[in-house]
Amino acid sequence: MANNQSVRRHLDAFTRGRIIGRRTAIRGLSSGRPRGTTPADDRYIVLQAKRDRRQTAGEIARHTTQATGRPISHFTVARRLHGGGLFARRPVRCVPLTPAHRSRRSLWCREHRNWRDNEWGRVLFTDESRFSLSSDSYRILI
Repeated sequence: MANNQSVRRHLDAFTRGRIIGRRTAIRGLSSGRPRGTTPADDRYIVLQAKRDRRQTAGEIARHTTQATGRPISHFTVARRLHGGGLFARRPVRCVPLTPAHRSRRSLWCREHRNWRDNEWGRVLFTDESRFSLSSDSYRILI
């Protein structure tokens, strides 16, 4: 009997891999709230956002709910888009400077480097500040 307890039974690597593969292939019970979308739904959400970049998360949620029959919130859509690498961004407000722009700016600076305060007092730099006569809440996100 003592001899039987000291004998170790080993499995070869292939058999161990098959057993482990079987146990991990089936998704077991997990704690927490189940996901509201499937991986196919996630791909559909990202596709919808790429088709129309100006769509809001709420609009995408309504389209997805109509397509799948399962209601999801706009917060879920925002999380799936974030997971898919899409983020809310504002459009660029200016055009990048070319080498010609840079050389002209440098020339302008050299021409005006000896100006006095009274000469600079007559200049209005409108590109330094943004002036708005109406509300800013109508920005469009892309």
